[in-house]
Amino acid sequence: MSEFALPEEAAALPEILPPAVRRGRVAGFVLQHPGIAIGGGLIAVMTVLALAAPWLGTVDPQSLDPANMLIVPSAGHWFGTDMLGRDIYSRVIYGTRVSLVVGFVVALLASVIGMAIGLVSGFFRALDPVLMRVMDGILAIPSILLAIALMALTQGSVGNVIVAITISQVPQVARLVRGMVLGLREQPFVEAAIAAGTRTPRLIWRHIVPNTLAPVIVQATYICAVAMIIEAILDFIGAGVPPIVPSWGNIMAEGRALWQVKPFIVFFPAFFLSVTVLAVNLLGDGLRDMLDPRLGSRK
Repeated sequence: MSEFALPEEAAALPEILPPAVRRGRVAGFVLQHPGIAIGGGLIAVMTVLALAAPWLGTVDPQSLDPANMLIVPSAGHWFGTDMLGRDIYSRVIYGTRVSLVVGFVVALLASVIGMAIGLVSGFFRALDPVLMRVMDGILAIPSILLAIALMALTQGSVGNVIVAITISQVPQVARLVRGMVLGLREQPFVEAAIAAGTRTPRLIWRHIVPNTLAPVIVQATYICAVAMIIEAILDFIGAGVPPIVPSWGNIMAEGRALWQVKPFIVFFPAFFLSVTVLAVNLLGDGLRDMLDPRLGSRK
């Protein structure tokens, strides 16, 4: 070994970058993918608000104060109060929990279930016609109408809202994955694995699934945004979570009758909903640009 060669133990140590280099890499990533940085940052802020709602909320969101009904935003009530004297700021902060839980859980469930259906449908040709006709039947009904119909058959709760919205979003992921699997089946590396006698479960897990994850992740961000909007619509028309639960849709529904004289009741929950949906869409667009090599080559 040369006198200038490093010992094997030293060569195996991880690279330790100076703080300036690390900051430069972070800044470069932010400049190259601003959508991911902005969208991810806003989602992180909303998540912190949801987790810290008991400490950030000024009062109990359910406490009634008839003596302070319909107070405009002030130092004592940052977002004002509603027709029952409840603090809108506290209700909006707690409403962040409902929207984020519904959005994240629906995106996760729809992605997992839709991916499983798409893999089975695309890889096993005998099951493809049956599964896709079922998915086409669900897609034939607009998502919001299907969610309303399903909620009409059940009681209003966060869990039932999640199930209703998930059912309406699964076909989109299933068709996306099925189309990718049909293309991947014809690829040389898949045909080589089949010729080598690779078992079907291992073939799907090792060769098919990794090549479908990136589009499914991007699709999941859009499903998350759509789920938040549908949840707010269901609450707004009285078909979602119970009115006693502080959610952005319920707050807007309670203030719609006073929109012209007390617009702040509707404005603040609508603003938070718009910012959150925008953040999720920005994150999805950024992930699409980063994960799609064709877009990267154009840039």
